[in-house]
Amino acid sequence: MTEPPSPRNDTRPTAVPPSRGLSRWIVPATIVAIVWVAWPWVKPAIDRVIYAGQLASLPAPTALPVPVQGVSRQALRDTWGGARSGGRRHEGIDIFATRGRPVLSATEGIVTRTGTNTLGGNVVWVMGPGRQMHYYAHLERHGDVGPGDRVAVGTVLGYVGDTGNARGTPPHLHYGIYAAGGAINPYPMLRNASDARPAASPR
Repeated sequence: MTEPPSPRNDTRPTAVPPSRGLSRWIVPATIVAIVWVAWPWVKPAIDRVIYAGQLASLPAPTALPVPVQGVSRQALRDTWGGARSGGRRHEGIDIFATRGRPVLSATEGIVTRTGTNTLGGNVVWVMGPGRQMHYYAHLERHGDVGPGDRVAVGTVLGYVGDTGNARGTPPHLHYGIYAAGGAINPYPMLRNASDARPAASPR
């Protein structure tokens, strides 16, 4: 008498329940859908990260245009290191000009911060080539820029004023540059403004 085959020895393929096969695609499909919907916001963030890396790889400038419209380099005075309240030293250069005169970006870069602080009043920070930070302070008001914006040489960042601890003094821009080792004097670079050439823009 022949015995029926044992179920354990049955080599026929077992059918995969339709629900199990479908579930393997739910997570990838959901991720693709989320990325597709969020792409208009995600792409600019990715572009900023790439551009920031390219900026960091560029050499720091050795000559800069004067960052106030209509002010000649001959009119500049080296105010670096002057005594300030609280035992501080002046970490920048004051560029005097008519109130409301446009303040221009001295480099290409990314706006990292706009806002207000006690000393600087209305301020704008721009990260430029070589990862140097460029600080524009005492602005009467900000220009049409905000954190994350990419700016070119000559982009209007704000307007000359006397906000912050400069209140009551002649309107001027406080312009500072900060590198990895601390503040550096912008004056020599600004005096070479006639030789200034924008660093090659990252592609």
